[in-house]
Amino acid sequence: MVNNQEPILVLYELERRSRGHAFGLPQQAEAKEAWHGIGFRLGDINFVAPLGQVREILVSPVISRVPGAKEWVTGIANVRGTLLPVLDLKGFLQQNMGPRSRPRTLVVEHGSVSAALLVDDVTGLKHFFDEDRSDALPNLPAKVLAYIAGSFVQGGQQWAIFDMHRLVLDPEFMQVAA
Repeated sequence: MVNNQEPILVLYELERRSRGHAFGLPQQAEAKEAWHGIGFRLGDINFVAPLGQVREILVSPVISRVPGAKEWVTGIANVRGTLLPVLDLKGFLQQNMGPRSRPRTLVVEHGSVSAALLVDDVTGLKHFFDEDRSDALPNLPAKVLAYIAGSFVQGGQQWAIFDMHRLVLDPEFMQVAA
């Protein structure tokens, strides 16, 4: 016993002193649900594809031409033992959106269909929150709008959500013979 006090009183005094010098517990902030996608560009237009719809990003696979194919069919590429059709997305959409700065290839898969899509640039992984979602769609031709599932605005830039599954399920996209 300290100073002839009851042990319980000593413990109360220690608790009081400890609370006076203790730091508060960290505040628990509410975690926001984020939407994740792969950002890419066609010309000056920003698109984002849902993360689960892009399997891989390639720099430039070796492409072999395919005779008798439509203009937008760049060819086929062997990607780790799998032959994939390489398709020029801008060409398919019949868009002349300017020159390619850093062409990249997005590998998409849906069901039994796999394809490599040539795009102008890949801007990387993008994260958006509900407050970034916008009702306004970018000013795009009807053929492109057919694959747009909404948009996000972040940092003053608009990102059109490009639905790769819609693209792959389009009968016109599946018809590659000239």
